[in-house]
Amino acid sequence: QEVKIFRALILGELERGQSQFQALCFVTRLHRNEIIPSESMAKLRQKNPRTVRQAEEMRGLEHLSMDVAVNFSKAAQLSSHIHNVCAEAREAIYTREEDVKFWLEKALSVLAPAGVDGSMFEVLPQGSDLPELQRCRRCPDRWKPCICSYSLSIEWYPCMLKYCKSRDAGGKVSSYKCGIRSCQKGYTFDYYVPQKQLCLWDEET
Repeated sequence: QEVKIFRALILGELERGQSQFQALCFVTRLHRNEIIPSESMAKLRQKNPRTVRQAEEMRGLEHLSMDVAVNFSKAAQLSSHIHNVCAEAREAIYTREEDVKFWLEKALSVLAPAGVDGSMFEVLPQGSDLPELQRCRRCPDRWKPCICSYSLSIEWYPCMLKYCKSRDAGGKVSSYKCGIRSCQKGYTFDYYVPQKQLCLWDEET
């Protein structure tokens, strides 16, 4: 389905009226060659699997504006994994308008599974719609809507296959899959919240 899902669980601040934890889900398009195929993962075996590893390549920070809400009850149309991964974030599943356009265009193709339609998406208010809408870190009122920002970092993930070269008896050189290259990547997600109380970590220090 070319869908990538991030889930974040944030411990609540009980003394500030928050529940035990807050769950967020960010759903974006998975581009080809962004991660190695699962079939390749199944075939490759790593030595010393309990070793804490460092990423070989730093892929920098990606800043994403999550301007669309996803309806949890219909989300299985997009990916069956959303129901399991995002069950605790039913009211806080976000995606981007440009990704929605891609999925809907794909749904019109012959190869697309039935059921993916625009009814599962809701465009969220933006600063252009509400000039008074501030970033949560600058919003003084805990009960006003604002644009929240949440950052996370994936410290290690399999991003590419490694290829080694071998030479046969006749001197002919050929390449073969011989390992996994690992990457580290950071993300910052901006999204609308109906009140700053849902974004207390995003404050100016």
